Amino acid sequence: MISYEDFDKVDIRVGKIIAIEDAKGLRNPSYKMTIDFGDKIGQKISIGQYVANYSKEELLGRLVSGVVNFAPKKIGHYLSECLTLGYYDANGNAILAIPDKEVALGEKLA
Repeated sequence: MISYEDFDKVDIRVGKIIAIEDAKGLRNPSYKMTIDFGDKIGQKISIGQYVANYSKEELLGRLVSGVVNFAPKKIGHYLSECLTLGYYDANGNAILAIPDKEVALGEKLA
């Protein structure tokens, strides 16, 4: 088990997808998403395997939850700067963990 102090180190914020494109050359179909986390955090790139459940048009402008204080991770030839949070559906495809109401960009998970 982890302590609350361990969990509190994970910085989860709300951001908005402001640009999206296919992440080419990866083993699993993925998107390269530019996410705006507001003035304090700024914009970060996230590579996510959401292709099976979302079109680019559905994701553009959508609010998402993301971990913004992990070290950047190399995914293929891309550098993912944050982890966009999601779950797996019954088919093993990723779906987003998203706020169900409007939240200010950069707001921290309560």
